[in-house]
Amino acid sequence: MSGPAVVLVGPMGAGKSTVGALLAARLGVTCRDTDQDIVEAAGKPISEIFLDEGEPHFRELERAAVRTALAEHTGVLALGGGAVLADETRALLAGQPVAFLEMGVSEAVKRVGLDAARPLLMINPRQQWRTLMEERRPLYTEVARVVVSTQDRTPEQVADEILAALQLPSTQPENQR
Repeated sequence: MSGPAVVLVGPMGAGKSTVGALLAARLGVTCRDTDQDIVEAAGKPISEIFLDEGEPHFRELERAAVRTALAEHTGVLALGGGAVLADETRALLAGQPVAFLEMGVSEAVKRVGLDAARPLLMINPRQQWRTLMEERRPLYTEVARVVVSTQDRTPEQVADEILAALQLPSTQPENQR
């Protein structure tokens, strides 16, 4: 099979990077994060890209990073929270083994604090997060083969559910998880 073994989508703070690393270890592959690809290519943090060049420029970089990663990467791929906003990205995700990591605002507050350096959450972070999720949840669901709640669950439990739902073989014995 070409393309990633698993693609993770979901809001900021859902645990895509953490769960992605666990999945990669269990599948014996590498984990790639398109937000990290963008930071490395731009030479600066995403928050600075938003401030210096604006969100449209960032979204252009994001579309290109996702397109490249989907074509090149065969391991676990974590996408930025807003990657699904692009029609092109959603089309590229069709037929891919996509897992949507879902969580509620209370879990987001615990994980992200909603006061971190997140450019889209600078003003009224709780309401902004709710608004972003109202806009994005249908898009996450559209591209997902499986939806996994991260609410009150460990990253290990989430990884186990994704592996089972996508019927992927783990390279790690049960007693080493």
